[in-house]
Amino acid sequence: MSLRRTAASVAAIAATVAATLMTGCGSNSTSAQKTPAEKPVVEKDNRPAMAPRQGLAKSMVLPLEKYMLSYADRGTLDQATTGLQQKCMVDYGFHVTLPKAGANPPPSTDDANMERRYGITDPDDAAKYGYEPAPKFRGHTNQSVPDLPGVQVEVLTGHTKPVTAHSQNGKGGFYITPDSVKPARASYHGKALKKGGCVGWSKRQIELDDSDALFVSQLAGKSLTASQRDRAVRKAISAWSSCMDAKGHKNLADPYQAMTQGVTDGRASKSRDGIELAVDDVACKQRTNLVRIWFGTESQIENKQIADNKAKLEAITARHGKALSAARSQQAG
Repeated sequence: MSLRRTAASVAAIAATVAATLMTGCGSNSTSAQKTPAEKPVVEKDNRPAMAPRQGLAKSMVLPLEKYMLSYADRGTLDQATTGLQQKCMVDYGFHVTLPKAGANPPPSTDDANMERRYGITDPDDAAKYGYEPAPKFRGHTNQSVPDLPGVQVEVLTGHTKPVTAHSQNGKGGFYITPDSVKPARASYHGKALKKGGCVGWSKRQIELDDSDALFVSQLAGKSLTASQRDRAVRKAISAWSSCMDAKGHKNLADPYQAMTQGVTDGRASKSRDGIELAVDDVACKQRTNLVRIWFGTESQIENKQIADNKAKLEAITARHGKALSAARSQQAG
């Protein structure tokens, strides 16, 4: 289970996005590939639920989720900033159509990832798919990414296009060459570049500060780590491990190890053994009441975090509300 966005990963994500804007565009106009007319790029019905709808984590919402941006909120902000970025690029003579936000929603509505925060929790999905996500979360709407030359990447992002190299481990993919990202040029054709490029400028227009969401996500990461040290949770995890041992799944220290074992070469195993492991995993969680104990403990920890950071969290909520209002106004206009 991965909690998104650490301070280092924010920069890496920005560089990775820029890295996909590869060279090869010979003109100042670039468009994203169109999807079939009968299939909208963004289907609002596919948005993740605000809380798990079934399984052992059904209806569970952690206290800090109140201060997190939901997937729908993030989509509103991303759509607004994307529109602003395209307008900004036009000011420099570049007509670029960026991919639409929200085309491929994740299973969870926010950074808490309640669907799998404590490992898999849905017995029906475990029996059907093992550790794989349900089919509705495996579909992918393809959008071609604009093929931008270096100068356009600089105008868009405020830094140079990363130099990429293909992985040497035989598993495909690419990585960003260390130290390949440099600050962008100061101006283009006599027009000063925006601080942070058009991306940074777009966020300032709606007063969106990514550090707010990062702060809440970091608190949630700390609450999860702290909960694993709690005596009641450790006892429940130990009971789960003993249950799994009795079912033939030896030496699993916690549910995350089970998930790791259920994944091979980056993909969840759909073998009979993988499904059996998943089914037993959820059954042992149910028998030991692990999910409810863990959730209750972490909720107490997060309530303490909220009390200790009340003023800052309330300010974050206000700023998020203001940014969302500005984003909706931008889209309406």
